[in-house]
Amino acid sequence: MKYQTYPPHKDLSAMVQCYWTLEVEASESQEKQHIVPDGCMEMAFLFGDGIKRYVNETEFVLQPQAMVIGQITKPFTIEPLGYVNTFAVRFYPYGFSMIHTVSMLELSDRETDLSILFGEEKVTHLLIDLKNAKSTKDKIKIVEAFLFSVLNQKSNLERVVKKVMESLTANHGSTSILSLLEHDQAKVRDLERKFLKHVGVSPKTLGKVIRLQTALQLMLEKDAKSLTQIAYDSNYYDQSHFIKDFRSLTGLSPKQFSDDNRFQLSSLFYQKK
Repeated sequence: MKYQTYPPHKDLSAMVQCYWTLEVEASESQEKQHIVPDGCMEMAFLFGDGIKRYVNETEFVLQPQAMVIGQITKPFTIEPLGYVNTFAVRFYPYGFSMIHTVSMLELSDRETDLSILFGEEKVTHLLIDLKNAKSTKDKIKIVEAFLFSVLNQKSNLERVVKKVMESLTANHGSTSILSLLEHDQAKVRDLERKFLKHVGVSPKTLGKVIRLQTALQLMLEKDAKSLTQIAYDSNYYDQSHFIKDFRSLTGLSPKQFSDDNRFQLSSLFYQKK
């Protein structure tokens, strides 16, 4: 399993967190994987044998070759059909709203074919160029040219959304929205509407996801601390609060997560770089 990340062009760094590649041989990709929420959206291109995404225990959909994966609020179960060769763009939580005006809420907890959002002709040409690219460096140049071509010259990202996003990120998801908006309930309701449009989830849900990611990164360190210390360092009230939030977003307890091979890919994605 080969996973690698790459930094974006400086002029795209406000919306793109990184580019990443994943290559898994068919002999290694026989088991289902559970992807946990990370607060980000992905634009992914599948050049391997295809990937199933399960909608329940037995039913699944085949993911499009070029797609956007919206905000996810529960484990995302996938199963490769063989060889995996993926190139993807990881956006910051508000990043995709800088290149498309669709409500991000409409994209949540699902994959959407890129051609639906940007047109079949444009996406077909993009896929052909990416398939013909000789290196990851060339793929990045191609996808960045695409991003620049669809980037809104005047971003539709609301200033208050950006302010709250910055605060949530800086405080590992523990920002008090009420305090930030001076306990004005009308402002809070307005912020929630804007978050659903530009981010795809509420500020509270995004805060929970960001805090979970902080805890996951600490759990994946070589010299991981106790769960009590991890809960404290991740700004949870106590260990029971940590375990409750962890279960709600992954479906498992922290101990079960660490021992479950189905979260191997998530562990690879979300460990500290």
